[in-house]
Amino acid sequence: MTGRTAVEYTGVRGLRGPLVIVEGVSGVGWDEFATIAVGSGERRHGLVLEVDRDLAVVQVLEDTAGMNRTGTRVAFSGTPLRIPVGTGWLGRVCDGRGAPADGGPPVLSGTYAAVGGAPINPVRREPPTEPVLTGVSAVDVLTTLVRGQKLPVFSAAGLPHLDLAVQIAAQATCGGDPFAVVFAGMGLTHADTAFVREGLAARSAARDLVLLLNTADDPVIERLLTPRLALTVAEYLAFREGRHVLVVMTDMTAYAEALREVSAARGEIPARRAYPGYLYSDLASLYERCGRIRGRPGSVTVLPVLTMPAGDITHPVPDLTGYITEGQIVLSADVQAAGSYPPVDPLASLSRLMRKGTGPGRTRADHPAVAAQLIAALARARQVAELADLIGRSALSPTDLRHLDLEAAFRHRFLAQGTGENRSLDESLDRAWEVLLTLPRSQLGMLPADLLDARAARDGER
Repeated sequence: MTGRTAVEYTGVRGLRGPLVIVEGVSGVGWDEFATIAVGSGERRHGLVLEVDRDLAVVQVLEDTAGMNRTGTRVAFSGTPLRIPVGTGWLGRVCDGRGAPADGGPPVLSGTYAAVGGAPINPVRREPPTEPVLTGVSAVDVLTTLVRGQKLPVFSAAGLPHLDLAVQIAAQATCGGDPFAVVFAGMGLTHADTAFVREGLAARSAARDLVLLLNTADDPVIERLLTPRLALTVAEYLAFREGRHVLVVMTDMTAYAEALREVSAARGEIPARRAYPGYLYSDLASLYERCGRIRGRPGSVTVLPVLTMPAGDITHPVPDLTGYITEGQIVLSADVQAAGSYPPVDPLASLSRLMRKGTGPGRTRADHPAVAAQLIAALARARQVAELADLIGRSALSPTDLRHLDLEAAFRHRFLAQGTGENRSLDESLDRAWEVLLTLPRSQLGMLPADLLDARAARDGER
């Protein structure tokens, strides 16, 4: 790391939560990395949040517990926080600050990168065109994830979003191309941390996984750093090493709450629901680090997972996330109550880039038509179910009854899947066909006749 000659400042005006206010500084810039020496001899680390004339506000990554004004010295590096990057991260388990949590040595490399990243020139962005397959039927068929996309999972308390995040991280592939997963956990309980490590042990042993785990009792500032470290590692693996990288970040609501806590400690004027007014731009600074760069191999795909407090999709975190990202996978308590895992609501879920990454040469020629027809049939089935509640099942037409049969077949034959069950795309699409053929051919108007004929001939040969 390069920078100015270290000058230690002893003029600590105050300590406020995770913040240290240093006076008498000169030449210090925003986002600068700082080293803090405590009276006991311990050294802590921080980032400059704000500079006003000769005052600098520093957020301490390890918190300010045990510090006092008179025995604290602060030295500024002259550069933003930088971390070593490279393949040395693969197979490692670290805490939210990047320190080893697996008993191994620190990650070392001759190459360093700033954790703030660098914006991608829009002119150099390559449009996403290839899928990332997760092995989960509801995702691969109906809300296909495309390389370079940002596709969040909207969940609520009590729903198995962590199970789904771990399953996707364990099973995701890019069709044989070099691939890696970076998993960033924020605000996890110790039981959740153990679950993540166990669920991803095989992928970690194969050295195509990076685990960054921040627990709920870790310093709140660390929670803000965790996703930035994950994305910095992913960018190097993608754009320098040529890998396609999937970054799974959970739980972004815990991240936003940490941001709110730090904002309150800084004395900033709160905005909607006490979150800082810059919540949108802060989330965008994370989500927009995904993509593909023209002329460079690799891609960064982001799958953020967030819980909606009280299931409220208008809450600031899911609301702003929806503005920035390209669709959403919505988990539903009603679907879970029906006994289905994953409890994905197909009619509330959407992948806006799905058409770019599916079809001939990408997934399968019948994929787009099958997905569109299945969604249309499920929408009609939901209308029929509401009608049955009003007039009774006995008053429904035979076609309406077939739609109710389709919904049951969808739930049990297609959607229901074990947490360790990895389905190929062919198997998932074949299951979708089985569900659709619950309906008479006259109700399958979104499927081309040649596809229906080919399917009928294939079924006839069995």
